[in-house]
This record gives sequence, C-alpha cells and structure tokens, in this order.
Amino acid sequence: MHRHALLKLLSEYSKQFPQEQDICSRFIHFVNCEPDCLKRTLKVGHVTASSWVLSPDCNEVLLTHHRKLGFWVQLGGHVDGQSEILQAALREAREESGIPNINPLSESLFDLDIHSIPENSKEASHLHYDTRFLLQADTKEFQISSESLDLAWVPLDHLEDYTQENSIRRMRDKQKSLG
Repeated sequence: MHRHALLKLLSEYSKQFPQEQDICSRFIHFVNCEPDCLKRTLKVGHVTASSWVLSPDCNEVLLTHHRKLGFWVQLGGHVDGQSEILQAALREAREESGIPNINPLSESLFDLDIHSIPENSKEASHLHYDTRFLLQADTKEFQISSESLDLAWVPLDHLEDYTQENSIRRMRDKQKSLG
C-alpha cells in the first residue's frame, strides 16, 4: 500500500505528541479514506511536505516569502504522488533554496498542520495536509527560486518579525524544546 509509510509516520507522531491527537486523528482519517491523498489532483485536498530548515548553527530557520500566498512560510510543496514523504520534503527544500546539502536531523515527523489554500485562477479552495520535517542546511548561501519572492534566514527569537502564524511558532517552540 503506497500510504503505508505515511501511516506509520503518523502513528509514531501520535505517540510522540499525544497533545496533538485531534489533528493527528484527522490526518490519519484523511489518508485512510482517500487513496489518492498523495496526488494534487485530489480536489478536496492532498498531502504536502514541508521543512523546518535550520542554519548550520541551528540558530536560524530558512523561510520563504511565498509568491502565490504572499506571506512568509517554511519551505515545502506537493508530494506529487511520492510515497516517501521525507524525500519529497528534501526535494522541495533543495529546489526552493538552491542549497544542495540539506539533511534530516530526524526521519520522524516534526510537525503536522492542516490548512486551507484559497481559491485561485487555477483551482478551487482546498486543504493541505502538511507533513513537516526537521532539516539542517550545511551553508547559509541560497538561491531564490521562481516560487518565492524572497528567502531569509530568520533568527528563532525574531520569528514574529516575519509571521504570526501559529503553526510556524509551534515549530520554533518544538525545535527549542529539543535543545
């Protein structure tokens, strides 16, 4: 089953973060009920893969000023049917930053989020079931891709200067709690 690896990651996440049981249960239900959950052609929503990319010293996170959404978020995108979600997150992080050496600090899920993507000229409003991984870059040199208006290394204690998004602040707090 092409969703087996994702369901295993979600089960492990549920045990690691019992306080996030509600979102995890919703995520698991979606993946179990939608055989095409990994494909962006699923109109109701689909699984995406994002990255909390830390600087070499782990004091900053790389954010993108997303061209279509118009605000600062973590790197990430569609999995396009790829069942190895971590590999999709790595692909997206490398493509969007131009940094070839970005590596996982863990192969486990770091965070989950379900958020609405507004209607645009190409698609109706839908949900992104976003899987997020903790990664680290070996350099701070980046290249801005066509998907971004800008990229920035943001000090963790200045995150609110870029975004008030709860899920992004939650990832910062999780990362800080790891030490």
